[in-house]
Amino acid sequence: MPAQRFHGRIAGVGSASGVRVVVGSWYRTPLGSFGDAMVETSTGRRVLLAPSREVADFIEATYAFDEVRLEPITVTSERAGWRVESPSLTLDLTVGGRMPLGRLLRAVPVRVAASPLWASLVDPVARIALRGVRTRGTALAGRREYYGATDLHAVTALDGRFDGGPLGALARVDPPCRFGFSSAPARPSVTTVVTTVLTDAASLQPAPGVQDAAEREG
Repeated sequence: MPAQRFHGRIAGVGSASGVRVVVGSWYRTPLGSFGDAMVETSTGRRVLLAPSREVADFIEATYAFDEVRLEPITVTSERAGWRVESPSLTLDLTVGGRMPLGRLLRAVPVRVAASPLWASLVDPVARIALRGVRTRGTALAGRREYYGATDLHAVTALDGRFDGGPLGALARVDPPCRFGFSSAPARPSVTTVVTTVLTDAASLQPAPGVQDAAEREG
């Protein structure tokens, strides 16, 4: 199967309640545009919130969950903040300025940064610099994933509820999330990313350049 690429942003946050949330806002993918959320509770229960069976099947085949919920989920991602709404989760995030690592990421041409080869080269650095973060690895069913980050902004505030309970104040993503081989960065943040997923390693080809206003905003 050819490489499947997902272009979007990922917000990763922790909370005073111990709940950690990873939200995806995907604007160009083989499944169309969609939002999803992965929630790990303070007891370690991993829950996927997905808008459709098709999206849920793809994500569930790649990451590990204890529960999958199909429900309407709206993710509105703007430069200054995110709003997430679903029956299970409401979340408002305040997004701050570009982080120092974000400035370094923007110095790399998008064509290079989005490629699996680059993700493989920088993976050893990511492991050391960002606890729990990997830029390449093997997911479920032998799928291989490559994360090509092109920008990084800090999240500075959080307000929300999960299953009716308040999340509390913003906190670090600690302990790291356990959905897959990589966690979100410990410091709450929004990452602009191109994720490449392969079910057959032989199908890997150099990633084409990906350049648009959304990846270079701010």
